[in-house]
Amino acid sequence: MSTLNYRPGSEFIALDDFDGARDAAAPAARLAEVRRRGEAFRERLLRDSNVLYYRSIDLITAPYPVRYGLRDAASVASPYMNILNRLFVVQYQTPVGVKTLLFSPSDIDANAQTPFFRELANTRFRPLLEKVLVPFRRTVEEALAMTGISPAQVDYISYDHLHTQDVRKWLGTKGRKGYFPNARLLVMRQEWEAAKALLPPQAMWYCPDGIADVDPQKVILLDGGAVKLGAGVALVHTPGHTEGNHSLVAKTPDGLLVTSENGVCADAYAPQASKIPGVKDYARTYGLEVIMNANTLESSNDQYISMVLEKTIAGPAKDNPAFCNVVPSSELHPNMFFPGLAPTFSFGELSFGTPVLA
Repeated sequence: MSTLNYRPGSEFIALDDFDGARDAAAPAARLAEVRRRGEAFRERLLRDSNVLYYRSIDLITAPYPVRYGLRDAASVASPYMNILNRLFVVQYQTPVGVKTLLFSPSDIDANAQTPFFRELANTRFRPLLEKVLVPFRRTVEEALAMTGISPAQVDYISYDHLHTQDVRKWLGTKGRKGYFPNARLLVMRQEWEAAKALLPPQAMWYCPDGIADVDPQKVILLDGGAVKLGAGVALVHTPGHTEGNHSLVAKTPDGLLVTSENGVCADAYAPQASKIPGVKDYARTYGLEVIMNANTLESSNDQYISMVLEKTIAGPAKDNPAFCNVVPSSELHPNMFFPGLAPTFSFGELSFGTPVLA
């Protein structure tokens, strides 16, 4: 097992904590081994120092099918829910200085060209629907300005996976300078390679040409089960929703916060405590520990195991221990037009520490 100590002169550390954890033929054995490794990983990372700065900032709400967000668990009349996408700004210490990571910086205009959402909006009632279903909108540029951190300070951007994402505005392309001139993309190799050669069921969820013509030097491909980026922060491979999905883990004064889109609300990780109609009974009937965000189901067994890993690493939420410290990158958000579809517990926007400014 790897330690979480730095190698001299190294910024990233490839961790072997989860190597081989999913090798068993029996799914239940894989789950047990991943849970055991997750508990050990949690204990070691809790001994690390906190990140210097952590802030989550609301970006935009969007309609999303209930059958995907809560699979078949919710007993509600509405076929849609609202999800709220957030930007996560994390600064942390490394052997080569303070680094700034933006997690889930969504180019909301370009992302709207994702085939699924483009077709969803293809109606003559779109102007009215946008006022009702997208009542809140903030750009990444506006969100970052709220922190005082300059675009040039951003060292890395990352996403748990590349569904709906267009990174060209941020990283630049041939003949076009990126908004974050010094930033590089941290992405699992499997996610990057898959995004270049998608099957039709995947392609409907990826932004057309979202990674086209990006300078390869702007992309850092990650391999293995986990990578430590710096003090108190790591990326953990959590496959299933997509093959190259990964989760952000950050140590804060409130404990380890884990972020991805594997689940769309705290209820998804603690369905036994949910007050969303049907969710608790559904989980009890089928013995489910988690409720998956199931729009693609590239590998449902892996996604289920990954969500258990996320909640194991995260541990209980400080303000409500019935739920886990998993903060979804796109979270179920209340809307009067979607009755019964509000999270039982929500973290809202979070802020810890003080930003390090240039």
